[in-house]
Amino acid sequence: MFDFTGRKVLVTGSSQGIGKAIALEFARHHAKTFVHASVSMEKAQGVCDEIKKEVPYADVTPVIGDFLKDDHIEETLYNQTGDLDILVQNVSIQYRAPWEETTVEQFYDVMKVNLLSSLVLTQKYAPHMKEQRWGRIIYVGSIQQHQPHVQMCTYAASKDGQMSLVKNLGKQLAPYGITVNCMSPGTILTGRNDKVLAIPEYREACLKGIPAGRLGEPKDCAGATLLLASEEGSFINGIEILCDGGAHLL
Repeated sequence: MFDFTGRKVLVTGSSQGIGKAIALEFARHHAKTFVHASVSMEKAQGVCDEIKKEVPYADVTPVIGDFLKDDHIEETLYNQTGDLDILVQNVSIQYRAPWEETTVEQFYDVMKVNLLSSLVLTQKYAPHMKEQRWGRIIYVGSIQQHQPHVQMCTYAASKDGQMSLVKNLGKQLAPYGITVNCMSPGTILTGRNDKVLAIPEYREACLKGIPAGRLGEPKDCAGATLLLASEEGSFINGIEILCDGGAHLL
């Protein structure tokens, strides 16, 4: 169904988890895919090697860029990728702590990596998309836009901010053939969640909150992302697709 031949895509935070699954599917569907890690080129290259083993024809390139550093988007990352057709902003950080214990430094780190980078990446890559009158920008949000976790209020706020950008920029960029959307995962089996999901009571509570009756896999998020990036999804703009097994319904 999907064909991204001739399209260039950057999936930030794709050295693991959801981003890795998304990058694999773009490569499988013939996109030139940039696999991003924050600081380890070896880690990004390792994912590229894994993708090539599964998809021998894949065109994948490792890149690095630390979004906590001011110049790593505008200089370091862009210099490695050049202009893009599709941007998937997946990278994020989170701190688990009661709101009373969240430090100013943690707040700024979360907002810088999760929210500010979404704007700066769009500022960097949208001009080419506008010029060619075609582009796709997809932010990876979170079910926490609907069900904020009591120990991650800053993370939830950053994801709400991303969704505000989606609605604002989706309206402004649509006349140039660019769509801006959000794909929001629920509870997904990734390394970030391994520790808490290993606690039987926590895992059971999560399962009770998912009508589908199972935890999500990273690949569950890839199909929706590809739809939003595709020609088939060209009339979808300024919205959020939830990949959460129906958890937001409860």
